[in-house]
Amino acid sequence: MASETSLEFPPGFAWGTATAAHQIEGAWNEDGKGASIWDRFSSNPDNIADRTTARVACDHYHRYRDDLDLMASLGLRHYRFSLAWPRILPDGTGAVNPAGLAFYDRLVDGMLERGIRPYATLFHWDLPVALQDIGGWTNRRTIDAFARYAEIAAQKLGDRVKDWMTHNEPWVVAFCGHLYGVHAPGLRDLRTTLATAHGILVSHGRAVAAVRAACPGARVGIVHNLEHVEPASDRVEDVAAAMRHDGAFNRWFLDPVFGRGYPGDMVGWYGADMPTIEPGDFELMAAPTDFIGINYYTRRIIAHDPAGRGPGRASLATRQVYWPWVPRADFDEWEVAPEGLYRTLLRVQRSYQPAAIYVTENGTSWPDQPGADGQVHDLLRVRYLARHAGAVHQAIADGALVRGYFAWSILDNYEWGFGFTKRFGLVHVDYETQQRTVKDSGRWYSKLATENRFALADANATR
Repeated sequence: MASETSLEFPPGFAWGTATAAHQIEGAWNEDGKGASIWDRFSSNPDNIADRTTARVACDHYHRYRDDLDLMASLGLRHYRFSLAWPRILPDGTGAVNPAGLAFYDRLVDGMLERGIRPYATLFHWDLPVALQDIGGWTNRRTIDAFARYAEIAAQKLGDRVKDWMTHNEPWVVAFCGHLYGVHAPGLRDLRTTLATAHGILVSHGRAVAAVRAACPGARVGIVHNLEHVEPASDRVEDVAAAMRHDGAFNRWFLDPVFGRGYPGDMVGWYGADMPTIEPGDFELMAAPTDFIGINYYTRRIIAHDPAGRGPGRASLATRQVYWPWVPRADFDEWEVAPEGLYRTLLRVQRSYQPAAIYVTENGTSWPDQPGADGQVHDLLRVRYLARHAGAVHQAIADGALVRGYFAWSILDNYEWGFGFTKRFGLVHVDYETQQRTVKDSGRWYSKLATENRFALADANATR
């Protein structure tokens, strides 16, 4: 419902926050945990912007009770977290680590004790190194191992966790980790990239079946990072370039999940680098799901560029164009474009007709620090959240079945290849002392989550 002064969301709308195990837990080798590809990747300081590791991160492994208390105090009743695969199965397969499972057992119980609904993500990028060493997602043994891991997790937690997500952002895992080399495992090969994406999507279908078998009545989905893509002009070559970017970034991962196989235009583009497709793969990828999770941070304005990015077929012959009047966040020059979220939600609803949609990540990075009063006055983040919440509200009004929104993130944390140089949190973390300080945005979001509405003036607040 909208009034002249505020926007109210449907009853039962899920307002939550999200994190990932590697980014917050720390305790990287405690209690039997195995090494992940991110432990290995960040052990080379040259791979990380500030030459740090996540060995301590936010120390959530030891401080989770306090962090859950903090969420509860802010009225945040929905929490999307991830399980660290190598904490549960140190080598990715083989013997289960009881201490690792016990941690998530305690974590889930802690959520429920505080009235917080858990949403579990099985894979948020921290592949066990033992599986990477046999080829990672390009090896069918890793797909088998993931299905077993999903079964183990669901058997242990499924009596309390009813909402499951198989993978977070397959595009990032495949392309950033295996083509651009800026994420673990740091490879640069198109054929491996496409084979990795294929393995992840097949394993998604296997995991859906495993979770459903272990936890009857569970709701299962997958999370994709999506971008609204526009051509920089109406020139034929720019329109075609935008279509290629959309094909590689969005349709390559959406189409198979919704039973369409790979998009034909991109199959033709990738040619001989296409992965091996075994009988039944597309049927597995299209396993029926209860929702799709959408992570949205920015839109892309794309122009044709013969030089492109990467050699040969790895290049899409594209480049990004920035409009000088659009503000950019302090992260990879992401444009702040809430209308892109609106258009993405409607596009997914109308083109793919999912049973439900969750905005599973949305947020922005700014170099927040406490002021003289000890508080963090992050007005830009408040505006960002208000404008994107408004985009969600309009998408719902226009027919998108959006059931919830998860802000990224509850805590400032370890931002992968950027180390600790980026801050997305609603809560500031002093990494030396581990002190948590709720930002103005955290208080604003708390009010939104509690009241299920916000004042339109917040989208243009000046103080």
